[in-house]
Amino acid sequence: MAVENTLTEAERLLVRDTAVDQLAGLDEDQLLDLHARVRRARNKYTGLYRRQGAAKVSTVGGRGKAAEKNTRNRDKAEAFEDALARVSRRLAVVARESALALKAERLESARAARNTAPPAAARKPAATPRRSQRTQPTPASAPAARKRHASTRATGARRQAARDTR
Repeated sequence: MAVENTLTEAERLLVRDTAVDQLAGLDEDQLLDLHARVRRARNKYTGLYRRQGAAKVSTVGGRGKAAEKNTRNRDKAEAFEDALARVSRRLAVVARESALALKAERLESARAARNTAPPAAARKPAATPRRSQRTQPTPASAPAARKRHASTRATGARRQAARDTR
């Protein structure tokens, strides 16, 4: 590809690392690292393309003419975009495999830890009933007691009104 001639040696190595046969030997952490490096390079050239193109519009006289002067950055950004897509696809496959393996491992450990003993007999109730922790009854003048009393009276009144309409 013609763009490869404009790439620096480090960029060329980065693009070569994204070849399908190179990606096959990488684990998830290595793919994440490669993905971050390629994304940084793509963002660099995309930003350069936009900034330099915008700066040239006023000097060249239009966006169309400015785009012609900025093809190298656009081509580099596109090359890294393609490389990023390759890495992203491979990373998705590896991450899915890893997730399935973790799920299977989790389910297996849950099966192994499952209680298979017969159920224990129910306990007999205590001989003496337990007393509540509250020692003094709620006074009738307490707001909660007044609300409960009013609610009970209202319920009774609604019932009586329903009977009266029959």
